[in-house]
Amino acid sequence: MPTKKFPNTKIIVGLDEAGRGPVLGPLVMAALAVKEDNLKKLEWMGVKDSKKLSAEVREELFERIREVVEDFHIEMIEPDAIDLSVNGDKNSNLNWLEADTSARMISELDPDVIIVDCPSPNIPAYKKYFASRLSKGVREKAQLIIEHKADVNYIAASAASIVAKVIRDRQIEHLKSEVGIDFGSGYMSDPKTQDFLKKYYKTHSHLFRRSWQSYKDAEEAANQKKLGDY
Repeated sequence: MPTKKFPNTKIIVGLDEAGRGPVLGPLVMAALAVKEDNLKKLEWMGVKDSKKLSAEVREELFERIREVVEDFHIEMIEPDAIDLSVNGDKNSNLNWLEADTSARMISELDPDVIIVDCPSPNIPAYKKYFASRLSKGVREKAQLIIEHKADVNYIAASAASIVAKVIRDRQIEHLKSEVGIDFGSGYMSDPKTQDFLKKYYKTHSHLFRRSWQSYKDAEEAANQKKLGDY
């Protein structure tokens, strides 16, 4: 992966998330501050978009990335906060929740260049909103790069994608131990998650994003079954 150069800058902050789509578990966001001179180190280590790496390689890189970055911020957004952004505020949605959170995280790192993997199909609108949420000092000085597939094209964002993915995976394993059930990945493409949702949507409702259609469908199916008992 070629290392992109940013003349006259010192600190590059890459941001990415893990767990945007699943019905279960948190959304994890990671912002990593890296000196421009150290971008090459990440490349030599084999850092790339987390989706292109095995879980074992991600875990190994996670520890090595921590030794290279200057600073970092992690935010774990729980299902109830996600539900509130979707259902509780007519002026908010998941994209704006991500923008608000990531802008605050990044502002605290005081970067010269900001690289964000855009979650919205409307890049100009997202970029405008995101910039408005940055601190005044950062907004005035930092170069802002918001693109689709930034986690593929910019190594600082790739590193952030690895950190976010590892932390989410660890949290999912913690939740499995907590409830004593292997519910899989939390994605509806996973049969274990489908089965867990069907059986435990009510008992372990705090684990789920209840604003997700898959959760509503499970709830509706259970209610229809009860009505059919009469």
